[in-house]
Amino acid sequence: MTGEARVPERAIARLRPHARALVVPAIALIVIVGAASYGAFALDETWQVLAVLLGAVVAAGLLWVLPLLRWLSTQYLITTRRIVLRRGLLVRTRQEVLLSRSFDVSLRRSGLQSAFRSGDVLVNTGLDRPVVLRDLPRADLVLRALGDVMEASTTSITTVRRPVDATDPATRRTRTGR
Repeated sequence: MTGEARVPERAIARLRPHARALVVPAIALIVIVGAASYGAFALDETWQVLAVLLGAVVAAGLLWVLPLLRWLSTQYLITTRRIVLRRGLLVRTRQEVLLSRSFDVSLRRSGLQSAFRSGDVLVNTGLDRPVVLRDLPRADLVLRALGDVMEASTTSITTVRRPVDATDPATRRTRTGR
């Protein structure tokens, strides 16, 4: 359209939140299966055994399947031009952030995230709140990669944002606009 050759967009990383989020649901599943097995063999009445098994299925669905599906349904795609965030189980949400419109990237870590080398990557787009990529594994590597891609981005928006040398007579205008 503008006569300049565009470099094709490449995927840099496809990420999910840290798998540490599945530890508690996995422990809950082990406890539920153990309790259901004990209850099924300790009880004599058929209706009691069925009630215990039904309760175990419901508890496993709520405490293991739902967190697993939530973790699986959250995806972050980082390309050479944008970040695509996909979230949601029943209602899918897709958010795209153009790297050329982003100002800076920062990293926020809690104590537990520091121990696992994960963290929240915040992308400042100049809006009210930054876009947050929550609990990414190897967050420091993601931060450096995003910084490199944002620095290498050469779109018209980034060239407008860069400061112009006011002493250059070609860029200085008079009051008449000439």
